[in-house]
Amino acid sequence: MTVLEDALNQNLTNDFREVANEEKVDVNKILKTVSKGQAVIVKRTNSKPVAIGFPFRTKINVNIGTSTSIANVETELEKVKIAEKFGADTISDLSMGGNIDKIRKKILDISTLPITTVPIYQTVVTANSTGSITDDLIFTIIENHLKDGISSLVIHCGFTLEDLNKMKGKRIMGMVSKGGSYTAAYMIKNEVENPFLKNFDYLLEMLNKYNAVLNLGNAMRSGCIHDKIDEFQLNELKLNSKLAKKANNKGVQVIIESLGGHTLAKDLIKYLKLCRRITNRRPLFVSGPIPTDFAPGYDHIAAAIGGAFASSFGADYLCAITPAEHLCLPSVDDIKKGLITCRIAAHVGDSFKFGLNYLFNNDLHLSNYRFQKNWQRQFEYSIDPVKPQKKHPINEDICSMCGKYCALSISRKLFNNKPSKKF
Repeated sequence: MTVLEDALNQNLTNDFREVANEEKVDVNKILKTVSKGQAVIVKRTNSKPVAIGFPFRTKINVNIGTSTSIANVETELEKVKIAEKFGADTISDLSMGGNIDKIRKKILDISTLPITTVPIYQTVVTANSTGSITDDLIFTIIENHLKDGISSLVIHCGFTLEDLNKMKGKRIMGMVSKGGSYTAAYMIKNEVENPFLKNFDYLLEMLNKYNAVLNLGNAMRSGCIHDKIDEFQLNELKLNSKLAKKANNKGVQVIIESLGGHTLAKDLIKYLKLCRRITNRRPLFVSGPIPTDFAPGYDHIAAAIGGAFASSFGADYLCAITPAEHLCLPSVDDIKKGLITCRIAAHVGDSFKFGLNYLFNNDLHLSNYRFQKNWQRQFEYSIDPVKPQKKHPINEDICSMCGKYCALSISRKLFNNKPSKKF
């Protein structure tokens, strides 16, 4: 059975037990939310399952992969190690350069996390142009990815040929989704309907067979804050919601991508609530969103601001944006910076959704050790235990910011403060 079918049949598998232990959530509640399609469990053979949706903590995906310009496999494998070391929950392999099949298998070999792919990427490379794509090629590549052990596939089903014809000239940035643009180019050049929509039943058969999660991509997301939420985004969201219901009825778990890309800050809360309502609270994946366009080189920070809003008001799954966004293929250091800032955003969002009790006391422990000036222990509870030590070595007792006139030292003498009772 698939994970969803197990939940529907109340089969209490080890995956559900592991998630209950990891998330500190009652296992019966997990069975209920997964059976309703409001949460998914993404898994690989012999690895820890990852729960995405309510009432679980916000999860984070990291994108890696070669391009047609740079295909350094060792660098991409180093990115996998950094992603795992600094707390990514899933990894997406978006490779389009080099031997894509071998790269994917190497990533699967060295990683313990669930791996997502976007099969249309490899389809374009194999066909050598969007115009030469065929439906048979698309589904051959999809099956190859599933056979290799991919946990989740991103598929862009949510638009039709009619939508594309109506969209011309109505946006500043057009369609910024790579997978969406490849699919759209194939449709327009060959005057055919969306291949994923046309063959959706066959796609579900394959996903069910391999117990993989369907990630319904948001091809129609905005590429700049002046391209407001429009009819094309809303229509895609509605269609994806219908397709998600159909997939669930076939035993396939679904994540819905929405409100990614660029969204004006004042619209975030309103549209997040709308997304939750339209999708019937299915797991919501958000890339960013980036609430401003003028920060090239700092888009990881802009995205973290948008991500904190998104997580707070309903997003279950964030994609880490790096400083290289819009500029170049990210370096290993870019991956680390993007992941750390995204984790901070998710942590803020979870504190909003769940309160202090859900934060597993990391903040509390760090604060108590900070008050004691126990540098080593506070760094152990930091999101990055190494970087703070470069600013303040553990063997130094005095902070150079305050010198001998430290507010914490004075406070201890004035108020005789003691560590928290929870500490």
